[in-house]
Amino acid sequence: MTNAIGILGGTFDPVHFGHLRSGLDVAEQFDLAEIRLIPAARPPHRGQPQATAEQRLEMLELAVAENKTFVIDDRELHRQGKSYTIDTLLSLRQEFPNSPLYLILGTDAFYGLTTWHRWQELLDFTHIIVMTRPGEKTVMPTALAGWQIVDANNIDPTTLTGKVYRCDVSQLDISATQIRTLLADNKSPQFLLPEAVLSYARAEKIY
Repeated sequence: MTNAIGILGGTFDPVHFGHLRSGLDVAEQFDLAEIRLIPAARPPHRGQPQATAEQRLEMLELAVAENKTFVIDDRELHRQGKSYTIDTLLSLRQEFPNSPLYLILGTDAFYGLTTWHRWQELLDFTHIIVMTRPGEKTVMPTALAGWQIVDANNIDPTTLTGKVYRCDVSQLDISATQIRTLLADNKSPQFLLPEAVLSYARAEKIY
């Protein structure tokens, strides 16, 4: 086991198996010490979460209570202004100066990276892992032509930052929007998310 840390952000509104299974795949392929689940307070690229920060944290805690790979990190919820990833990376790098950091992204997020605040600086503080379906080809956006994608079997554990890796994961076609819609329509999203999270969401009447 290394001291490498994965970073998986999102609104987690609610957290579901698509987040958790793919995160676990990455952790195992990259031999990560932990994956930090970092809920966004004010995401700049989407609307405000429907659940409160407290509810989203509670659902995360219920989801990963029995898996020590995942660590819930609420630093963005305590920061004023929009939840910019670069600010989170700066904070994590100060806290873990000697650990490789791996920012974990889906392909859609990766292709939209050039719309992110100070995106050109990301690789100064972290590696990036692009989660893909087995056999899926990842085409580097033109604006990122200077970057190169490396397969997960060519990991360099000695470097702390600077590389973009491709990682095949178990792609489960699940979305938080789908779960919220099912609950709002009084239908069951069972087996799309942990049962403890579903029970909590129903009890709190979040969606």
